[in-house]
Amino acid sequence: MIEHESARRKLPLVIIVTPGGLENGGGIGRMIGYMLDAWASGAERPAIKIVDSRGPGHIVFSPLHFAKCLTTIVMNAPRRPLLHIQVAGRGSTIRKIMVVHLGWALRLPMVLHLHDYNYRQSFQRFPRLIRSAARSMFRLPQRVVVLNKAERDFVVATLGVKSDRVEIVPNAVPSPSPNRSAASRLGPPHILFLGNPSRRKGVHDLIAALGTEPLRSLNWCVTIAGGGNEVEIFREQARTAGLLERVSLPGWVDRNVIADLLESADILVLPSYDEGMAMSVLEGISYGLCIVCTPVGGMAEVIENNVSGLFIEPGDVRALATTLATCISDRTLRARLGAEAANLFKRRFDVINYPDRMRLIYEAAVKQMAMRN
Repeated sequence: MIEHESARRKLPLVIIVTPGGLENGGGIGRMIGYMLDAWASGAERPAIKIVDSRGPGHIVFSPLHFAKCLTTIVMNAPRRPLLHIQVAGRGSTIRKIMVVHLGWALRLPMVLHLHDYNYRQSFQRFPRLIRSAARSMFRLPQRVVVLNKAERDFVVATLGVKSDRVEIVPNAVPSPSPNRSAASRLGPPHILFLGNPSRRKGVHDLIAALGTEPLRSLNWCVTIAGGGNEVEIFREQARTAGLLERVSLPGWVDRNVIADLLESADILVLPSYDEGMAMSVLEGISYGLCIVCTPVGGMAEVIENNVSGLFIEPGDVRALATTLATCISDRTLRARLGAEAANLFKRRFDVINYPDRMRLIYEAAVKQMAMRN
């Protein structure tokens, strides 16, 4: 558990319930960490507690962490905190159904924040009883935050949340340190993938594309950075394709290493089949990288094809190989796309503006709960 205090507060204590906390929560944890960093020096920042609802390590220990999460909420209930609850599909929904109903019973203001690459699919796979409970979970909080328009439409039309309670807030990332410079990128073009490698994220397609001509004969290096259970599978795929000397799979890396990788990269690739709003793409545009990704989930609301990045369809290995080969061979193209990506980041996705948006949502939730009480 991590606690952040401020001397001046107009909002109540905010308890952010998030799976894995800041260090083991993947993209959700990075997003919350970036928000806290952006809010760190603000006089209007509320007191914030980060509560891990899942815990790191093996799933067998998850119930212990979840029990601690519920206990923390109950113990702090006399302070009338606001609950900012991060939810995704599968087991995350089961846990958050209980968290939201506990918050409702304690009459606490709540903001439910949906992070998922395809929540519609997860919801449809739940048994009828869980679907009913999930609808209730979304309807009870005073505000629901989603990442893109498609999620907003689903939450309103299918889950029955009133449209005036739903807020679209895209993910955001910080500006690179001013000490970091794109001018330091030397050597062969560096292609970077960030995220836990999986078939859903198209890593098998990426390695297959790297092994095809003319891409195979070009000068490049690739880093596939991220942990998870499938790293060894993709390392073996790269070894079988004779690419292991050019493809690095370092496993899980921390935020400092991610920043170093982004600084050294020329191309950010994400050939994913499903995404919400990928943090890696936002991090790539913040560094002015050439983006190659699929137009899935909220990515079509981030990238404009051939303006701030290049789209390829999920599963199209030939198109992925051709697009990467073009980007590797054409430095001018990379520079043009990267410059527009950096401009896009400054206009829409700089985390410096994120706390102001969340403060307004927190204030609305507290005001609405006060009216209920």
